[in-house]
Amino acid sequence: MARNASLAYVLPFAVFIAILVVNSFVPVPQWARFVVETAVITSVSLPALQGKPHFPLLSVLVGVGVFLLWIAPDHLYPGYRSLPIFNNALVGHVASGSTRRDPLFLVSRVLNSVVTIPVLEELFWRGFLMRWLIDRDFRSVRLGAYSASAFWIVALLFASEHGSYWDVGLLAGLAYNLWIVRTRNLLDSILAHAVTNACLAAWVIYEGQWQYWV
Repeated sequence: MARNASLAYVLPFAVFIAILVVNSFVPVPQWARFVVETAVITSVSLPALQGKPHFPLLSVLVGVGVFLLWIAPDHLYPGYRSLPIFNNALVGHVASGSTRRDPLFLVSRVLNSVVTIPVLEELFWRGFLMRWLIDRDFRSVRLGAYSASAFWIVALLFASEHGSYWDVGLLAGLAYNLWIVRTRNLLDSILAHAVTNACLAAWVIYEGQWQYWV
């Protein structure tokens, strides 16, 4: 039963990672990613997404704050991202990003960023792993339960997921971790994450900062 319960939290993220691996060999269209990820979420994860945010306005403000943290280093210090700590064999290299402007790509990319990725990442990182690290029977651990080791392991792994943007990924991971500890509600965490990604998508398209979409 515990294994079946974990599928709702783990499977969408596993599919997301699998798509990234396949994409490194054969390009996977953004629309296909969105369709597959949405299908998996709706098939197995809806029971874990019941309810509503407890603090919707504050969650939006948290999301905006994380977005500002994400772009601040590059905006305040041009050339910051070219430092060796962000370009090496361990974390990868900063890419120029896609400049494709065809409507299907843009709509699919925004939908992935704002709809599916916040859901599948929050389900896994803060809905599952943060609790599983406290007790292997993660269902016995309430959402937002605090353990220093679980808190920092999840933040560091979340940072590592973001390659050359590991520094701001770490700040984002810490912010989302703190927010779920405060709210004890996965929907608040998902909303904050979605707002961050929506702001970043708008920034990418409006300012042409395509390097954030790698």
